[in-house]
Amino acid sequence: MSGTNGSVAIARPDNEYEQLCDDNGPFLRRYTIEDGTPVTTDTGLDGTTAYTPTGTVRRCEDQAATNPTLDSTVQRQTGAGTVTIAAGARSVTVNVYAGAPTVAIGGGTAVALPAGTSLSWSVDRGGDAGESLADEFVFTGAAGHDLIVTSTREA
Repeated sequence: MSGTNGSVAIARPDNEYEQLCDDNGPFLRRYTIEDGTPVTTDTGLDGTTAYTPTGTVRRCEDQAATNPTLDSTVQRQTGAGTVTIAAGARSVTVNVYAGAPTVAIGGGTAVALPAGTSLSWSVDRGGDAGESLADEFVFTGAAGHDLIVTSTREA
C-alpha cells in the first residue's frame, strides 16, 4: 500500500496591528479580514480596551514635533535679596560669582552654594504632553553675594 503526504490548511483570521496616534496620543489599530471584508478595531495599547480616536489619526512618526513657545528670564541678585522661580519651569540655572547664597528647592532645607558654583535643572520634553519641574526654587543672597538665575517656561 502506498502512502500520501500532504498538509491541510485551516483558514483563520489574519490580524495585523499598527500603532497610530491621535490628539490624545498612541493607540493600536487591528486590521482583520472577516468574510472577505476588511475590518478595523481600535484599542488602547493593551490590545484589549476599546478605544475611540479623537481628532486626526496619523502614524505616530508623522506627528509634527511640538515646538512650544518659551518665556525666558534672567535675574541678577547682588547683595541681600531673593530670586524665586515658581514650580512649572522647564529649566533653571544658577551661577554664583561671589559669596555663598542658598537655594531651597520645593520648600526643603536651604543649601549654601559657594562662589564658582554653576547648577542646572531641566526637562527634555514640552508641549501638550510635556514635562516641567515640579518644585519651586528660592535663591537667597546676603551682603557680598553675587549670583545670576535664569529660567525657561512654556508660554
